[in-house]
Amino acid sequence: MTKVYIDGSEGTTGLRIFERFQGRDDIEVLKIDPEKRKDKDARAEMINSSDITFLCLPDAAAIEAVSLVGNENVRIIDASTAHRTAEGWAYGFPELSKAHREAIVSGKRIANPGCHASGFIALTYPLVAAGVLPKDAALSCFSLTGYSGGGKKMIAQYEAEEKETELFAPRPYGLTQQHKHLKEMKAVCGLEKSPIFTPIVDDYYAGMLVGLPLFAECLKDFRSPEKLAAFYAEYYAGQKMIQVLPPSLQAEKSFLAANALTGKDTMAIVVTGNEERMMAYACFDNLGKGASGAAVQSLNLMMGCDEAKGLCL
Repeated sequence: MTKVYIDGSEGTTGLRIFERFQGRDDIEVLKIDPEKRKDKDARAEMINSSDITFLCLPDAAAIEAVSLVGNENVRIIDASTAHRTAEGWAYGFPELSKAHREAIVSGKRIANPGCHASGFIALTYPLVAAGVLPKDAALSCFSLTGYSGGGKKMIAQYEAEEKETELFAPRPYGLTQQHKHLKEMKAVCGLEKSPIFTPIVDDYYAGMLVGLPLFAECLKDFRSPEKLAAFYAEYYAGQKMIQVLPPSLQAEKSFLAANALTGKDTMAIVVTGNEERMMAYACFDNLGKGASGAAVQSLNLMMGCDEAKGLCL
């Protein structure tokens, strides 16, 4: 039985990870005394008693937690931003390539992708890796998210009985183009420059829709929604957690809902537009494939079991 500790188990991501372990008989969750959950020595004891520890912490606390590891057999899955581009850390997105998957399976240090970054990278990495999109492409991206992505403080603001009027409307943020996910978006995709990125939080709990605008003239070969969708479908063929939808299905609806996969740990990709201008979208739950679901998927791979075990498909 694999011993698992969740450092930061009271946060939104930690709680969702714990929920995914219900009913599993191959995992023993180590629990710290609630009064000692911020005690450095108590946390170190839990971490070093585990086989795998999840870090659901702010960046500084995650860096400190890694420094507490004294048992060389302990494996870490870090859900913070701290190590996503750090040397020696595998990036926890196994669908990107065989090398990414193998690095998770054999790795001791796994950096869980950011929620916005997951959508952008799912759409952009295959295009760059296949030479369909040049590394020096000037890209833009927007991402619509539910307020749960802001953690307990933002959840409390949005769910207050008397909330501010501005919280009823979509709110772009990261206005200085310094959002913390930009570093991994650029580095993981192998881009020479960061995209113009517009994250938007809106008045619903969970769900994310990441959009990547593409001019057909900038793409090699795949110059229609149907051809680009076919490219994604082939790239992600056989993947349990990513589904590529035919453009025709979405064209009939006229709208895309950012909360369509709320509660799920999967991602759906759809391409819309025409032969001149296209939009590639990634739809998923910011708490699922964008956070806890991805972390548990990495755990499953590290344990050598079905990568979707305990997840909501």
